[in-house]
Amino acid sequence: MTSALHIPAQSAPAAHSARMTPPCGIEANDTGGIRTDSETRDSPSTSNLVRGRLLGAADIRAIAEAEGIRPTKKFGQNFVIDPGTVRRIVREAGIQPHDAAMEVGPGLGSLTLALLEAQATVTAVEIDPALAERLPETVMEYMPQAAADLTVLNEDALTVTPADLPELSGRDHFTLVANLPYNVATPIVLTLLERFTNLTGFLVMVQKEVADRLCAAPGNKIYGAPSAKLAWYGTAQRVGLVGRHVFWPAPNVDSALVSFTRTPSENPARDSNRDTVFAVIDAAFGQRRKTLHAALRRIVPETAFAASGIDPRRRGETLDIEEFTALAAASKEGGE
Repeated sequence: MTSALHIPAQSAPAAHSARMTPPCGIEANDTGGIRTDSETRDSPSTSNLVRGRLLGAADIRAIAEAEGIRPTKKFGQNFVIDPGTVRRIVREAGIQPHDAAMEVGPGLGSLTLALLEAQATVTAVEIDPALAERLPETVMEYMPQAAADLTVLNEDALTVTPADLPELSGRDHFTLVANLPYNVATPIVLTLLERFTNLTGFLVMVQKEVADRLCAAPGNKIYGAPSAKLAWYGTAQRVGLVGRHVFWPAPNVDSALVSFTRTPSENPARDSNRDTVFAVIDAAFGQRRKTLHAALRRIVPETAFAASGIDPRRRGETLDIEEFTALAAASKEGGE
């Protein structure tokens, strides 16, 4: 049985009964953080920031030691220990006061506090029960006046639905801002985009290799099914590199920021054909060295190639999302 936790402002934290369940001039700087062109712009007005304190390395380690928490590979946990990094992530995400934000994998609360500092309303989805229980206490300690703007859900992000998150499903739109677990980053963003039609964009920190794959264009050797599927929903670009030393523990891979903007859909027929499009994409990249004719022979009739104007001698890695969509639509019509 699961339930979300809301914390009234200025109250003591209650026992947690949450659900148990192209480049934009950003690069790694000498300290391992991220440097952006926006650093030359004025910082947000202090009148738009909630008073409080963000977590540094000493805070992260102290909280972890006090709670007996150790980062686990099972959940892909690497906690951000640099306040400058999380503030810049929030800035890149374009978060404004009173915006609704979903955070997946908040960990010990570094990015959560930066979002609350910017006056966002935050819904945090955390799979680790110990971390989900601790997060509200951390906010009460470091930024108590923002406590009422936080909802914590102890659940796997891959299983949540709009019914689980009325704080977000009732909104016209919301943004995903997260340091995503490296091992499940791609399925998380694709699953959330499928289930939450009002998720209009995201700014996520992921493994650099994952970021490059999500943003890859047709013809690139790393262009694949994740690239094409994400393009079905909108436009993604890599907007930053993040050094390893802003994390505890430091990962063995570099990280990057991916910004995504959803393309508003005005074609119900296109939307209803998503499963067919994704099946064609999966089949094409499942045998990427083969021609489309060979890779898709079980699911795409030969007449569909002529109807969509796509040469069956091409490989899947050369098709953009509009071509995959056209081929899937022709395939569906030819099979009826």
